[in-house]
Amino acid sequence: MDTKDIKYWVGFNLIPGIGRVRFNQLESYFGNMENAWNAAEGDFMLAGIDKNTISAIVSLRPALCLDEEMEKIERSGIKILTFHDPAYPLRLKEIYDYPPVIYIKGSLLSEDEWCLAVVGSRHCTTYGKQVTQEIVTELARNKITVVSG
Repeated sequence: MDTKDIKYWVGFNLIPGIGRVRFNQLESYFGNMENAWNAAEGDFMLAGIDKNTISAIVSLRPALCLDEEMEKIERSGIKILTFHDPAYPLRLKEIYDYPPVIYIKGSLLSEDEWCLAVVGSRHCTTYGKQVTQEIVTELARNKITVVSG
């Protein structure tokens, strides 16, 4: 995959309603995510994208500066993988609704194949944050790979 195409994957990943199925539709119809990102509204209909998702794309796309997003990601030391990347975790690809884009901080090692995912709440209490921090810290200290969802 062309590395400059990654920023368009990130862009679509920031738009609500675009998951595995929509990514596949966009890529199949447009050939790559850059073409999809630059497509006209009517082209999305031809690609089989529903009206609500088209509306989200059309309204949010102009507000997203993909170069700035990529700079923030790079400054944070985050690596981006799409499901096409050979380094994309095989076990993750086996689930029905696998994420088309994942963000990695640190390293993906073969021994990380078995890991523990910690998925939080959008409205977490102070107590919940504290307990989660304590549990995750102890897991990491004991060499257990923790994945954030």
